[in-house]
Amino acid sequence: MKQLVLSLIFLIFMPPLAAEQGNKPLIIDVRTPAEWNEGHLLNAKHIEWQEIGERIAGITSSKDETIYVYCRTGNRSRKAKEILDQLGYSDIINAGGVSEAQDFIDSAEAAHE
Repeated sequence: MKQLVLSLIFLIFMPPLAAEQGNKPLIIDVRTPAEWNEGHLLNAKHIEWQEIGERIAGITSSKDETIYVYCRTGNRSRKAKEILDQLGYSDIINAGGVSEAQDFIDSAEAAHE
């Protein structure tokens, strides 16, 4: 019974909390640790492209969530997108290289509003 009550409280209060925080997209930098340490996009998570299939579940449980992937030039992020597509993730967007990724994401998110 206690579990049921806690589940109901969670269902009632979590949607408003999510709305207050905004639905920020998930951004994943798929470059090497050395590249990540040189600088990355604000709010980005780091998973090298070769590890994305094994580690994505630790970041999101939703296969319908919008996920932007980027690297240095767009090549490794294309590979990461292909892996995630094969795993059944339905909204993976290759944001290209790090130099243009933030502008691309901002434009894409503005179009969804």
